[in-house]
Amino acid sequence: MTTTHAARFGRLKLMALLLFLSLPVLVATVMALGRIGIPEGRTAHGELAPGIPALAEWPLVTPAGPSVSGDWVLAFDCGQRCAELSDQWWRLHRALGREAQRVRRLRVGGPVEALPGEEVAHWAERPSWLEPDRLWLLDPRGQVVLGYPADVDPYAVKEDLGRLLRMNPEAPWQGGQELASQELAGR
Repeated sequence: MTTTHAARFGRLKLMALLLFLSLPVLVATVMALGRIGIPEGRTAHGELAPGIPALAEWPLVTPAGPSVSGDWVLAFDCGQRCAELSDQWWRLHRALGREAQRVRRLRVGGPVEALPGEEVAHWAERPSWLEPDRLWLLDPRGQVVLGYPADVDPYAVKEDLGRLLRMNPEAPWQGGQELASQELAGR
């Protein structure tokens, strides 16, 4: 083999290597520009609710007062379909199995007697952001994460809640000690 032939073979190998390494970038560019094979990017069934205040700021009248307990909260407005929705969210809570202890239910309004494990509150005044029979999923700090319309599929809520519980393992603190210290530090 001559030196010219070896140099030409070396350049050919280098070009093949560069083409091989740039191929994924080229394919990704074509996919992005052509919107081919790109997922929608939405995984939650609920709607983000940035305009809803934290639970502590809700105008509620409760026997014990609204509290941030370190648990996830399923809060729902009990309007026209109060008995049906109370039962539906009670069943969903039971379907969570061992994760149910990390979630509590807060029913706001309604003349129906409280189901087991359900906290009941009433609106002191109806807030402007309130929609009848709406469900909200609140994080352990009392912030609204997702909102759901009255006709939401309970399996979709269970899927979202299960994903959030998996992504946020049980808190290492006992009885909200870390939450309490952070609240005091923020004041």
